[in-house]
Amino acid sequence: MTAPFLAAVAQAETLIAGAEFVRSDLDLAEGYDYLAASTAACLRLSGVHGTSHPCFVSSTGPYAKMGLDNPDTLYYHANIEPTAEYVVRGVRGSTVDLSFQVLKGDYTATDVPGGADAFDDRRIPIAPDGSFSIRFGPPKPDAPEDYFPLGAGASMLAVREVYSDWTERKGSIRIERVDTIGTAPAEPDLARLRKRYRAAGNMLLTRVHTWFNFPKWFYLDLPVNTLTAPRLTPGGLSTQYSSVGHFDLADDQALVITVPKSDAPYQGFQLGSLWYISLDYVNHQTSLNHTQAQVDPDGMIRMVVSRRDPGITNWIETTGRTRGILQFRWQRTDRPMTAADGPTAELVAFDEVGEHLRHYEHNRIDAAGWRDRIAARQRAFAERMLG
Repeated sequence: MTAPFLAAVAQAETLIAGAEFVRSDLDLAEGYDYLAASTAACLRLSGVHGTSHPCFVSSTGPYAKMGLDNPDTLYYHANIEPTAEYVVRGVRGSTVDLSFQVLKGDYTATDVPGGADAFDDRRIPIAPDGSFSIRFGPPKPDAPEDYFPLGAGASMLAVREVYSDWTERKGSIRIERVDTIGTAPAEPDLARLRKRYRAAGNMLLTRVHTWFNFPKWFYLDLPVNTLTAPRLTPGGLSTQYSSVGHFDLADDQALVITVPKSDAPYQGFQLGSLWYISLDYVNHQTSLNHTQAQVDPDGMIRMVVSRRDPGITNWIETTGRTRGILQFRWQRTDRPMTAADGPTAELVAFDEVGEHLRHYEHNRIDAAGWRDRIAARQRAFAERMLG
């Protein structure tokens, strides 16, 4: 029964142990931790993989990370079929963004999935009390504004809810398949369970292969310790821009990143590991958005990426890593993000960080202030998960 899944776990372990970017025991330990979380996630998700009675499940999160998960985002998805009709109902929370994306096909090791449709809640009718009801289904003539056609091969409805200062209230959401609501799915039998274990194994290997390749596709060919100009996110939302790069820093080096505070509703920055997952963003400041970050008097946000603590409010911690991913996102945009909106990066000696910060005295923070910042992250995250 479990043999196909166990074989997949063993194959995934071999891939992780042989990853070309592993330099240290810390890198390898992170890889095995990633494997443990992915194994648990794939087993769980394979149990809700059917499309007859869909429900929203957490796609990625702090304990089962994948795909360079954004620390500011809650991710949900439901499995769908392009020939069925679905009703999605919910209540809009106070988060800065709520978006929907229909995906066709699965992420594979060789390509990025196509987005059949992607939009944010500005395109849906929301009642004064925050409630909404929208439909997805096969294309039909004269569809109302709350009806969104599913393209050929549509297989997943993804939902993202994005925070700014982490104290907002998240909304609620549910999905119903019109022709099965009020009925029960078939009870699992031995054949279905065998299929579930095989599906979980395939899902695990797809996950590992895919996210091994993403940094190669979009990051590692770029000059190290630099960031691109903002560009539409490959395979992402139509209203999301990103700026990407990768870092390789010695203990005596730091990366000073300067970016204008954006007029977009959401602007965020984070570090990721070469396993293409976020670093610990709850107990360390490995991410900042334009609400959390300290903004200098000239309207610029200046951040310092380094292994050691520079005593700067906008220190972005590498948590002991020498290499990793750099990622900016702008979301819910209503205009193109240009190079003028984007970041610049300067590699400097760690001991000379202060000389490269125009408002150094404004940027400094003491140990007690830093501890307060981390405590605020921990508390806001706990509220976010329980809300």
